[in-house]
Amino acid sequence: MEHMTSLKTWPEAAPRLIAVAAGRSPADCVIRQGKWVNVQSREVLDGYDIAIAEGRFAAIAPDLSAAIGPETTVIEAQGRYMIPGLVDGHMHVESGMLTPAEFAAAVIPHGTTTMFTDPHEIANVLGLAGVRMMHDEAMAQPVNIFTQMPSCAPSAPGLETTGYEITPEDVAKAMSWPGIVGLGEMMNFPGVIGADAKMLAEIAATQRAGKTVGGHYASPDLGAPFRAYAAGGPADDHEGTCEEDAVARVRQGMRAMLRLGSAWYDIESQITAVTKRGLDPRNFILCTDDCHSGTLVHEGHMNRAYRHAVACGCDPLIALQMCTVNTASHFGLERELGSIAPGRRADVILTSDLVTLPVEVVIARGQVVAENGTLKVACPHYDWPESARRTVHLGKTLKPADFAIPAPEGANTVTARVIGVVENQAPTKALTAELAVVDGLAQPDETKDVAQIALVERHRGTGKVVNGFVSGFGYKGSMAIGSTVAHDSHHMIVVGTDRDAMAAVANRLGQMGGGISVWKDGAELAAVPLPIAGLMSDDPAAEVAARAEAMVKAMADCGCSLNNAYMQHSLLALVVIPEIRISDLGLVDVTKFQLTELFA
Repeated sequence: MEHMTSLKTWPEAAPRLIAVAAGRSPADCVIRQGKWVNVQSREVLDGYDIAIAEGRFAAIAPDLSAAIGPETTVIEAQGRYMIPGLVDGHMHVESGMLTPAEFAAAVIPHGTTTMFTDPHEIANVLGLAGVRMMHDEAMAQPVNIFTQMPSCAPSAPGLETTGYEITPEDVAKAMSWPGIVGLGEMMNFPGVIGADAKMLAEIAATQRAGKTVGGHYASPDLGAPFRAYAAGGPADDHEGTCEEDAVARVRQGMRAMLRLGSAWYDIESQITAVTKRGLDPRNFILCTDDCHSGTLVHEGHMNRAYRHAVACGCDPLIALQMCTVNTASHFGLERELGSIAPGRRADVILTSDLVTLPVEVVIARGQVVAENGTLKVACPHYDWPESARRTVHLGKTLKPADFAIPAPEGANTVTARVIGVVENQAPTKALTAELAVVDGLAQPDETKDVAQIALVERHRGTGKVVNGFVSGFGYKGSMAIGSTVAHDSHHMIVVGTDRDAMAAVANRLGQMGGGISVWKDGAELAAVPLPIAGLMSDDPAAEVAARAEAMVKAMADCGCSLNNAYMQHSLLALVVIPEIRISDLGLVDVTKFQLTELFA
């Protein structure tokens, strides 16, 4: 595989670009006779050539044969569409359970050439040092991976304890790094609404640097609280789930980011703001947010989101703008990428159809990086230190008794608050259930689809376990599943029907150094080791995906029929999305942003 060379800036490349465009100098590469899909003017122009020099577009015209010299690489488009490389406006590399290098290797063949990533998962585990590791590996890749400095670790101060806390000083320091493009999603929306000094200091540091503030408003209230949040400075939001959410965001000057991840299906419900209500599409952006490795390997990445938008009735050229130039404009990079136009990075896809979008050739910075699904370049790895690989600290060997839930003295039954999982959506439901008490302990109830959930502290080795109940997975028999991916604090979440199995899973994850483990009838059915921060593997995506598929099958063998149930599992501690979650401090009522009792 080839290694990419470093990219010159536009001013550095300008003399050569001008010479090629003027016909005085041969290009490095010429793509001949394709359909130029122009996202600036929203039109398709047939019979055009593209000349590339120094990794950037030099000229686009009907005939650039004068730019072909003895050393020029010629690519025959053969009448295919020439579209800009696809851009993901908001995503978390860690959700793929892969490092940036292996994530890039997985998505390049799908036509993704630019990603705007928020590594707040690793920030919760390793702090600013972890963010720098992600940033540095991202900068080494043959495609564009920009980093947003995480804003909220913890995501909800006072309601959870993270491995590290991010400070305004950290944010200000990171703004000077070369690959930092803005502030990651501002999840602490109650903090912004309440004018919290720390949150506003992080926003101010970002705005002083002239960079973009990412948003995350996970409330259905579009009245005064939303207006207050918009006034605080977040410039986009991806938490919308209905048409009115998208409309409200663009009306307030924000970009509405519509996501299609492995478990989030929020494009269809919001894109009607464009397709039916006729709002200006330039303020709409497509993104993935969270995609696990199986989705990337088998279904795609931004090409999947694009196809879905088109299938939902969006004009293909408008959908393409939503995952190219709209996103580049939002981050202040429209003169750098997102369109096939002079001076921009030469990121282009050749495809024979704009609806099904087969990704036939992918060019990044003027070099062929993938062809017909095969990666053609190397994606360099960072040398991850031991400090990033040994992050699961349990403090003790856990016993079944650590997962016992004592009932109030003398009770024969209890009314318990239960976390209700909602398929394909991030929010949960705050439910209650009447549960039996046996030998003084509240019991899960398979007939009511109520299992136990435990959050095991894993950053400081305190040995603390917080127990509760969860519904919606459909688990049956003696089983447990545990994961050290637990957005956003990334403690360990264990869900099960049997305390012995729950203890076995927790101890196994401690020995493994992090990842996922599924147990049934006293034996492990599947495991996905994630040795880097307990979040990622630096193995190839196909290998991680195969382990993840075995994990999904194991969950099904335990009775679970939810789509992408593991994603739901990993969000059970996400204390900034309603209605109810679990943290290392207890059960959290996210409608009130306060701790609540397990028993009603």
